Amino acid sequence: MTTFDLNRRALLGGTAAALGAPAFGARLDDFVNPLAPKQPHFRPRAKSVIFLFMYGGVSQVDTFDYKPKLYPLDGKTIEVKTRGRGGAKNEGRVVGPKWDFRRYGKSGKWVSSLFPHVATQVDHLGFVHSMYADSPIHGSAMLMMNSGSLLSGKPCLGSWVNYALGSPNPNLPGHMVFLDPTGGPISGAKNWTSGYMPAAYQGVVVRSTGNPILDLDPRGETTRAVQRRLLDRLRGLNEAHLRAGRDDSELAARIASYELGFQMQDSAPEAFDTDSESEGTRALYGMDKERTFDFGRKCLLARRMVERGVRFVQVYSGGNHNDANWDAHGDLKFNHEKHAGNTDKPIAGLLQDLDRRGLLDETLVVWTGEFGRQPTAEYAQGTGRDHNSYGFTLWMAGGGIRGGEAVGATDELGSAAVVDRMHVKNLHATILTQLGFDPNRLSFRHGGLDQRLVGVEGAEAIHGLI
Repeated sequence: MTTFDLNRRALLGGTAAALGAPAFGARLDDFVNPLAPKQPHFRPRAKSVIFLFMYGGVSQVDTFDYKPKLYPLDGKTIEVKTRGRGGAKNEGRVVGPKWDFRRYGKSGKWVSSLFPHVATQVDHLGFVHSMYADSPIHGSAMLMMNSGSLLSGKPCLGSWVNYALGSPNPNLPGHMVFLDPTGGPISGAKNWTSGYMPAAYQGVVVRSTGNPILDLDPRGETTRAVQRRLLDRLRGLNEAHLRAGRDDSELAARIASYELGFQMQDSAPEAFDTDSESEGTRALYGMDKERTFDFGRKCLLARRMVERGVRFVQVYSGGNHNDANWDAHGDLKFNHEKHAGNTDKPIAGLLQDLDRRGLLDETLVVWTGEFGRQPTAEYAQGTGRDHNSYGFTLWMAGGGIRGGEAVGATDELGSAAVVDRMHVKNLHATILTQLGFDPNRLSFRHGGLDQRLVGVEGAEAIHGLI
């Protein structure tokens, strides 16, 4: 290769870099602050989301979907089509509800005795009794509820919210995940991944005890000044690499994550300090009792996070082994009393605390599992129920949701949604709508397509609750 060829290449390369600098500089600025908000499509009703995930599948007919005709059928074998872990069946032995139901609030909503504290908040809650999903298997159903797809690799709901809203607080992640002390759900991090979006939008797992975020503290005797010089030098090298014309979103997101980690060393201790709350507030969340302490602290931390600008907080009830979640295949009574007792008071406390602080109007609270449960038993003996994706119940509160209302219905046995059927994508569409975004227009370019949380087919919000 001649000297002329080398100089010509250098000239062309330099010219191309110079011509591309303005456009790429703007892109670099976007990635330096990857959580810059998008322009909303219309006036938002909510600023953040707290997603309470009851992992394992809550029985709708034992909690919020009152079916009086099930009681006298207890133990009888009837014709009913079901599809769950045990496959498709045309008949089954009915398991009558194990708890009494009462009407609560001005709305007169039926709630079982499993949730006496949440029952006092029914006039804040908007119920959907006609939810359905595509899979009765935990792994794929979890991915569907979290990302709108049965297949892994798609950005989760929290990533879409983070992508759309950005974060007003540069010192905390915009998307946080609180796991059950017994472990994470099936499929693990696939449930809070950013998928094909930059890593800046993925969920940050936070522990409710000990150090909230692992590896946050500096090692050894490294001072803040030394850290700052190291990060500045590293940032300069990384940005030079980007300016060379490489469109590397992962590297750009890493630049931002290093800066966020540095800032969090100062901001995280204060944000996660629940000891600064009054005894009355801690008791409201059930932190004065051993049974409700863990979930209560996570709910209190969720409030503290949205108070500080975190856009999406997901709180899990249930881990991934044995009877550590709501998956009641054997002893329904033991299983649901255990998990409802752990979560009932903390959830009610969260709603009350958000309301009294003026935060409920701008915070959308979602309560759901990945599917429901059948009205019939899975086994020849016992009270357990199999999975049911044909029909289940969820509720939402705050963020512009009409409290004391209910949408849809299952059949008289609670086995399938039959009135105003709502798919998981309708839930996702509702969440984005309340945040000010048209779910059928909010997109991210990937693989030559404008990808959407609700898919190419689109979805409508649950307008009966808005």
